[in-house]
Amino acid sequence: MTRQGAALTSEAEFAQVTEPFRKELLAHCYRMLASVHEAEDVVQETYLRAWRSYDAFEGRSSVRVWLYRIATNACLTALEQRGRRALPSGLGAPASDLSPGTAPAGVEFVEPIAESLISDPASIVTTRESLRLALIAALQYLPAKQRAVLILREVLAFPAAEVATMLDTSVAAVKSTLQRARARLDSVTPAAGEVSEPTSAEAQALLADYITGFENSDTAALERALRADAAIEMVGTSTWFNGRVMCMRLLADAVGAPGYWRMIPFIANGQPAVATYGNSGDGYAPYGVAVLTPTPTGLTHIHVFSDPSLVTLFGFPPSV
Repeated sequence: MTRQGAALTSEAEFAQVTEPFRKELLAHCYRMLASVHEAEDVVQETYLRAWRSYDAFEGRSSVRVWLYRIATNACLTALEQRGRRALPSGLGAPASDLSPGTAPAGVEFVEPIAESLISDPASIVTTRESLRLALIAALQYLPAKQRAVLILREVLAFPAAEVATMLDTSVAAVKSTLQRARARLDSVTPAAGEVSEPTSAEAQALLADYITGFENSDTAALERALRADAAIEMVGTSTWFNGRVMCMRLLADAVGAPGYWRMIPFIANGQPAVATYGNSGDGYAPYGVAVLTPTPTGLTHIHVFSDPSLVTLFGFPPSV
């Protein structure tokens, strides 16, 4: 076989054994980094590093463990360069008026991620809970090494010995780090509520009210969807609103005339979501993404991400 033929064979073999793990690695990097943009970059870096060292891979661990080791350490390197990502509710008290908020200097925000990017239909139900926005935001309070250990052990169920190998540490260190991570996470995680599955009838009904409210300028539908203690967070700013009364003041101001908004439903972070378009005068242009938190008694949170790039990143058209 020629050298070129051998290289092509090796490349094909590498793709065959590593590509099946790409989506779950993206989910792992997203949990670590809370940014779909950063996670995609780190996954690309992971595959580049893996390809460069593939000839030296001796099979002492599975390909999956080997890739997770590379990806986790790439995430830890990325986290050395910045602080935690946040949601507005983690930055201060709720707003008392509708004055537009600003992005605090130096603060980076949690981003959403579309379910279609990270999960196959067969595994989707088991991954949803570990991707909810409240958990992703809470994970950001953990030091990077604690975050890695908690995700590898509790979410992905890797044995302690394999996690120790991935992080070049001891099993005892993994166990003690996990204990500290659990205690810290318990102290910053919001009280657990009953979040409805995004495909359930109740979640779909709340989603329909939300879309109807905006597309038809129907504030009654929006009010019907909200729980009394609902919150709306304007991610990218420090502004968030708490309670149905304040939320409805914001929504009534935002809905505009009937037909101004168009929304395409999908699932993000294990929750119902919409890709949002606003009337630009020449069709509808991307505005951003909203992620809803449904419960049996109504929506508890609406996270609004006013980032048009998320719409196309998640596979939706640049105009409708």
